[in-house]
Amino acid sequence: MQRFLSASFLFAFVLLGAASFAQVDTTKVTSVDPDLLNINANKIPKEYIIRSVKVSGLNTLDTAIVLSISGLQSGDKVLLPGGEAFSKAITNLWKQRLFSNAQVFITAVDGNNIDLEIAVQERPRLANFKFIGVTKGQVEELQGKIGLAKSTIITENMKRNAVDVIKKFFAEKGYLNTQVRIQESPDRTLANSRLLTFYVDKGLKVKVSDIVFYDNEAVSNASLKKQMSTKEKGRLQFKPAEITPVYGSIPQVSLHEFVSNYAFLSPSKTKTYLEPYFRFRPFTGAKFERNKYEEDKDKILTYYNSLGYRDAQIIADTQTLNTEGNRMQVHIKVKEGHKYYFGNMAWKGNTKYPDSVLTAILNIHKGDVYNIELLNKRLGKQLSPEGGDISGLYMDEGYLFFRVEPVETAVYNDTIDYELRITEGSQARIRNINITGNDKTKDYVIRRELRTVPGNLFSRSDLIRSQRELGALNYFNQEKINPNVVPNQEDGTVDITWELEEKSSDQLELSAGFGGGVGFTGTLGVTFNNFSIKNFFKKEAWDPLPMGDGQKLSLRYQSNGSFYHSYNFSFTEPWLGGKKRNSLTLGASSSKYSNGTYNYLTGTYDKGTDTSYLKTTSVFVSLGKQLKWPDDYFSLVYSLTYTRYDLNNYAIFQGLSKGTSNNFSFRLGLQRSSVFDPTFPRSGSNFSATVQFTPPYSLFNKNLVNSANPYKTPEYHKWRFNSEWYVPLGKPGGEDKNRQFVLKLAAKYGFMGRYNSKLDFSPFERFQLGGDGLTNTNGILGYDIISLRGYPVFDVSDPSVNNSDQTSTTKFFTIFNKYSMELRYPLVTNPGSTIYALTFFDAANGWYNFKDYNPFKLRRSVGVGMRFFLPMFGLLGFDYGVGLDRITPANPGLKNAARFTFMLGMEPE
Repeated sequence: MQRFLSASFLFAFVLLGAASFAQVDTTKVTSVDPDLLNINANKIPKEYIIRSVKVSGLNTLDTAIVLSISGLQSGDKVLLPGGEAFSKAITNLWKQRLFSNAQVFITAVDGNNIDLEIAVQERPRLANFKFIGVTKGQVEELQGKIGLAKSTIITENMKRNAVDVIKKFFAEKGYLNTQVRIQESPDRTLANSRLLTFYVDKGLKVKVSDIVFYDNEAVSNASLKKQMSTKEKGRLQFKPAEITPVYGSIPQVSLHEFVSNYAFLSPSKTKTYLEPYFRFRPFTGAKFERNKYEEDKDKILTYYNSLGYRDAQIIADTQTLNTEGNRMQVHIKVKEGHKYYFGNMAWKGNTKYPDSVLTAILNIHKGDVYNIELLNKRLGKQLSPEGGDISGLYMDEGYLFFRVEPVETAVYNDTIDYELRITEGSQARIRNINITGNDKTKDYVIRRELRTVPGNLFSRSDLIRSQRELGALNYFNQEKINPNVVPNQEDGTVDITWELEEKSSDQLELSAGFGGGVGFTGTLGVTFNNFSIKNFFKKEAWDPLPMGDGQKLSLRYQSNGSFYHSYNFSFTEPWLGGKKRNSLTLGASSSKYSNGTYNYLTGTYDKGTDTSYLKTTSVFVSLGKQLKWPDDYFSLVYSLTYTRYDLNNYAIFQGLSKGTSNNFSFRLGLQRSSVFDPTFPRSGSNFSATVQFTPPYSLFNKNLVNSANPYKTPEYHKWRFNSEWYVPLGKPGGEDKNRQFVLKLAAKYGFMGRYNSKLDFSPFERFQLGGDGLTNTNGILGYDIISLRGYPVFDVSDPSVNNSDQTSTTKFFTIFNKYSMELRYPLVTNPGSTIYALTFFDAANGWYNFKDYNPFKLRRSVGVGMRFFLPMFGLLGFDYGVGLDRITPANPGLKNAARFTFMLGMEPE
């Protein structure tokens, strides 16, 4: 009874501090406690001591936690009436969002002592949740996005957030009218817990059928649509699309006007006329995403600004749905305004460089179309790796605190004058270079790649070049290489912290099989790209391998039973001596290829291991040196190679089936590489020119021409030229700034010469064309294996190869040309993997004699492919190519002209 009597007193406290939170029982009673009445009747507040506090209504929480949150403890003093202790306690309890109701009762009064009861009602907890109306795959995606966890408190805010996430998830997939209903039911297995069921009605998928612009006279609809990420759905219909105007009439061109004005001679006008009937967009999703659409409106205005319309505005826009609710029309009304031009450009504050130099670099003249984005780019206010701007000019000389502000000084008619105000500041020197994130790679390996050196003047080009060199190591996530520049304007210095994130660049190649009378077949290869040879014998360094010194170690074993096996080893030290970029590479290989026949009676192979075989043993040493002229992208490479061939009844070419050959050659190569990312290059180029030659033995030994084995010491000189360009196309798409088309152009040439015309071309070191470009039987002869997608391996005996020496039994070529063009698009670019798709066009051919050389007679192919760069396994890829010149009247159709090409570990040449 006392508990209810206290309700009237509680009501007073709640009105003072927390009336919106507490629920109070105001039931009238027939008898009252005089002490409680005295508390309420006191006109002067009196201090009471809390004798005890009881908590009721708990299911899962501990009493001590509630007491701690409320702030009411035994022994505390409270002032009644008029005190704020009770209202604060209720407020504190509500802030935790653990309770749906909270009350404080005075249950007894004894002199100056009072007993309290805190009555709470816990919010229910989430037992589980499920989705109705979505697919299994969508459930898995939603579970990761919705952020719900079992045993968490169920609140209205939590449910609203969940509904918003579900609607946003389906809106990104084109379901703009998604409805979500939540059913909350008690769970019998846990006290005070609930099961949430989300009933999802996705509705119809909405596609953008048309984007309509109004009042755009200077810029065509097609040009404006091209700026947008939001695209229209393709169409093919005989009846023109119905568009209900929203902001005025929509101009229509009749067939008579189209023909009489000869508009059909213009591809753009023809496309505009046919658009209500035909729009070829087979790969366009045409989803409407609100965030991207808002960005599109900014892109439209930016495009107008680049054309000189700086006052352009979007004054209205709306989206309408058809009656079925699955097609959307986007209506945008623009106000173009006047077209402006640059006027006079005056420099102010420059002392380092004269006006003439700055004007030449700015390259904006009076009368040029106004483009504020171009102006900011030329001034360097929008930094770019390419440089060539005003800020880059100063920052490369140490002027880190350089600033330039374009200020409009006059606007008259359609012309705008600018004053370019420069604050040069003082030159800054690098004070400290810090490195973070390198868990395996040693600091000195990173520092030797940096152009930013303590004590040097700050240089933006050195900063960008250092970033490129670190990326070329392939030890770090390309997207996370971040030079954090911290200027210290007080003392004119700058600190740079290189923030890195390591990734695995080692590769594993593994395949195996057994049976068929052959025995074990397979390949085992490992490549360690960040090896440490000096720690090889240190037990504590094996974690799991000695790593971090930037060296490369490669081991590979390949076997095809007793018929073929090979061993390969190579080791590279990229900084020989540690002070200059002089690389040293050592390598050795051994292989044996044996002939054998299949015994149909026993189901096994007769392994002619000791009667018919070809053995190859090779060692080489290579020394590379970085050059400083013409620029430091160039390097010079010297190589010395010795290869011994042992043949026994192995007639792989005419004139030599038994005996030995010793191939001793020297190679000189000049190469230049400015490619930033070796995994997926987006810009830059690779060039290389090499010559490989042997001593002219026939000049010293006249009997060599008529000897029984004229190839005991083969002689030749071989020339190679390779070039590759990577050109980014268009603008990066979406949130990923690296999601961009890249065009790769490549050209390769090769020529083998001889010193003595009386000797035939060397049977070693020729060129093999066609196939997948993987090393095979001819690889052990030192052939350059040149792939040609869509074609099998071909030689001079192929009747489609135009060589005069069709009777020659020497198969492969001494001259080749190859041209390639690839259009690449990245699908995944993250530190774990890189995946991109491509489409290609190849053209190549080979010739045996120079007199037969015809650079215009090439074998052509087209196709598509995919590349996967995965940790440990490196490159995995495939191409599907169609050999266009394999389609003949005798061999019609694609079936006999197409080939799949697979690759593992490396991109074929």
